[in-house]
Amino acid sequence: MTDHQENPISRKGGGGHPPPFSCSGDRKYVTVLGLGNILMGDEGFGVHFIRWFSSRYDVPDKILLMDGGTLGYVLLDTICSCEHLIVIDVLKIDDTPGHIYRFSKEEMEIHLPPPTSAHEVKFADVMCKADMLGEMPETTFLCIVPDQYKDMNLDITPALKEKFPVLEEILLQELSRLGVVLEKTAHA
Repeated sequence: MTDHQENPISRKGGGGHPPPFSCSGDRKYVTVLGLGNILMGDEGFGVHFIRWFSSRYDVPDKILLMDGGTLGYVLLDTICSCEHLIVIDVLKIDDTPGHIYRFSKEEMEIHLPPPTSAHEVKFADVMCKADMLGEMPETTFLCIVPDQYKDMNLDITPALKEKFPVLEEILLQELSRLGVVLEKTAHA
């Protein structure tokens, strides 16, 4: 028996067959991925949030909290190596800054642009490749509407920073739905 047959959560594949290509690494139950460009103000919200959140909780080995920044295809292995993916990012729409949205992968795909070229990688492209490999996990997006993201700035706006506790509660609910309860660190 091969590894993927002995351990059913180690790989996904249709019809009991392994996918044609496999991503490597230790499989996580849940990966929480903070995305964004920290050089562009609120655009870096996901990264700033995940850093703040990870300093407040003790995280078991089966959970990965990751600063995904703007890594593009480098994230493919991380995405392919989990059962559930929660993405923290901004949603650039005409709405009140700080408004938080929750989407499933299917709901989010409706609003995503089609894949681009290998020179212009967006997160949608990475998800498309994971899907092609048969390795795309169940995915939930927790997105916030940014205020300032067009000019270079290393800080996020105070209005978005004030939303950290709100998003923290939403994320803890998502994790609870998956059977994961995190304990706060002693200094949180």
